[in-house]
Amino acid sequence: MRRADRLMKITHYLRQRRQAVTAKQVAEAFDICQRTVYRDIQCLMDSGVPIRGEAGVGYTIDKKYYLPPITFDADELEAIGLGINMVRQWTDDRFAEKAASAFAKIEAVLPTALQGELKQITTYAVLNQPIRTWSVSFSELREHIRAKTKLEIEYVDQHNHETIRVINPLALFFFNPVWLLLGWCEKRQDFRNFRLDRIRSTAITEQKFVDEVGKNLSAYLVSVGVCHE
Repeated sequence: MRRADRLMKITHYLRQRRQAVTAKQVAEAFDICQRTVYRDIQCLMDSGVPIRGEAGVGYTIDKKYYLPPITFDADELEAIGLGINMVRQWTDDRFAEKAASAFAKIEAVLPTALQGELKQITTYAVLNQPIRTWSVSFSELREHIRAKTKLEIEYVDQHNHETIRVINPLALFFFNPVWLLLGWCEKRQDFRNFRLDRIRSTAITEQKFVDEVGKNLSAYLVSVGVCHE
């Protein structure tokens, strides 16, 4: 276990105890030596965590001490950093700004003991070929998916045939180097994937749709074997 993860777990451990906890008890709980416990407790105290130690009694923590409702260990921070890196590279500027904002908020609530982990991220995702650019708004498509708004799209297929489709937009999928818009197509009465770079235009129909059995995202994921019923 990385030290940063252990420090967070020790803090939770102390908050969960009603009585004082000895260094020996902490050492046994985390399979570390008592000398390491002393160093860890001192690090937490230096970081502002209100821990009190009394010789012959043990350690207690102020139960009013606030911990963010969401905390992360080092590997979770690594995963978040990787995801944000991918969003920045593979979506649009608007969504990339949201990713950067989310990362800043996470950084702001991290305890001092975990701040260094953000500077030690070593997992990255790099495009191996340029993304096929699109003219429609990536972020607006996401909004229509969340709002469950039917869309009318002008689409050009691989044979350069133009069609007008009315769809229930369900999700966006990335298959490097293209993004696909998954929708339930009223014309085909089936699921269809539309490449963003082949969508000429979109028009909002002002019509809402609801999840229907066999026509929603869950049904699609089952049909392609991503999940099971």
